[in-house]
Amino acid sequence: LAHLAPCQRVNSRPLCDEQKASSQNLTSKILVESVPGALPYHAIPSTGKNGWLNLLRFWKNDEFRNFHHVMLDNFKKYGPIYSRERIGKHESVNILFPEDIALLFRSEGLFPRRRRIEAWVKHRQYRNHSLGIFLKNDEEWRTDRLLLNKEVMDPPAIRKFLPLLDVVAADFVSYVYRRITRSTRHSMTADISGDLFRYALELIGQSCHVLYGERLGLLDDNLNAKSQQFFTAIEQMLSTTVPMLYIPPSFLKLINAKLWRDHIAAWDVIFEHADVCIHNIYNKFRQGPKLQKQYSGILAELLLQAKMPLNNVKANVTELMAGSVDTTAVPLLFMLFELARNPSIQADLREEIVSAYSQAQGDMAKILNTTPLLKAAIKETLRMYPVGIMLQRYLVEDLVLQNYHVPAGTLVQVGLYPMGRSPDIFSRPEQYQPERWLTKENNSFKALAFGFGTRQCIGRRIAELEMQLFLIHV
Repeated sequence: LAHLAPCQRVNSRPLCDEQKASSQNLTSKILVESVPGALPYHAIPSTGKNGWLNLLRFWKNDEFRNFHHVMLDNFKKYGPIYSRERIGKHESVNILFPEDIALLFRSEGLFPRRRRIEAWVKHRQYRNHSLGIFLKNDEEWRTDRLLLNKEVMDPPAIRKFLPLLDVVAADFVSYVYRRITRSTRHSMTADISGDLFRYALELIGQSCHVLYGERLGLLDDNLNAKSQQFFTAIEQMLSTTVPMLYIPPSFLKLINAKLWRDHIAAWDVIFEHADVCIHNIYNKFRQGPKLQKQYSGILAELLLQAKMPLNNVKANVTELMAGSVDTTAVPLLFMLFELARNPSIQADLREEIVSAYSQAQGDMAKILNTTPLLKAAIKETLRMYPVGIMLQRYLVEDLVLQNYHVPAGTLVQVGLYPMGRSPDIFSRPEQYQPERWLTKENNSFKALAFGFGTRQCIGRRIAELEMQLFLIHV
């Protein structure tokens, strides 16, 4: 879900087409010149140059919904690199092999860039809200990111919110068990995707408990009106984002399209919820220093530190939640599916968890350190079913990829879904084999579901914990 203007600024300098040649630094010149016979950019296999016809075809054939299959077919047709996948006015170079991916990320610079979701940016501008790190770039992005890392990614922070996550995971199992016991057959056949979405939303980024320090009550048998409104707003925000990726939001705003109105209304509810949570936290602070010393979630910690402007705090926490709703729910759904049709793996996983639980005497931190198969199963699920089908970076220097010269300023996309399904990269890629991640084989730049480097998913550690805790309790 990304969208960025064609003329971007890298290291505070524009990198439009006419400026790419002058943007080369000494490192990139050495890199390009050190590869004899490197082919020019225009020689990269191309899917076609008529962007507006491509956009029309995508809408007509509903290819936005199946873009992962489109990329897979293109890699099969053109090889491990292809270019000019132009949709409307946007084009990119798409790569597949880990060695090229390594080159891409090792050259991303101090301020990595990717496309922004313009619909989200337009909402912030329309309502005069600040941008969070998901939408920021350059020094602004780095400043906020470093502050957030301490509260979301660093080990001391993880130890603080582990108990909060564990409570919600245990509650979900109780929630499902209550539904089963109400059945006269004492069993349940149901689509639990909605339940997993509720579980994810009850947690961080996906949740209010770790982010906002309070529960939404989405695992209660009867949702209150406010919780239902928030739940519906998240669903509406996500469902209206995808259709707006390649249509200028300013045009939709100009014609007052229903798609635009629904998108704005959903975000308004989400930001109103953040305002209420901030107000509640300040009320708790007024009750005395004792409550201030208790861990009350990421939002409370950021407010207590007072190192980030209040508007930035609200923007970042809101984006962290909204941008990671499906990061937990979707992989868990596919993992339950794969474990159901691979009972031997399910049995091995249960044996590992039961043994670890016994040895650790219920200490969840110790259990998490002694369940390698559990972590491998999650990694294998994300290989086959990545939530995001691609990773993106704008080049800050010229690179040679698959013996083609790719100039600075080019958008390069990593095809995660095609990579996970490629027999050139994984043996028997169609088979669910968690043990492949437990061998001594070189798996560098093969497990990238959460990205890589300083711009990897900010909620990665929390999402991984949520999935691990869920499966331990289930």
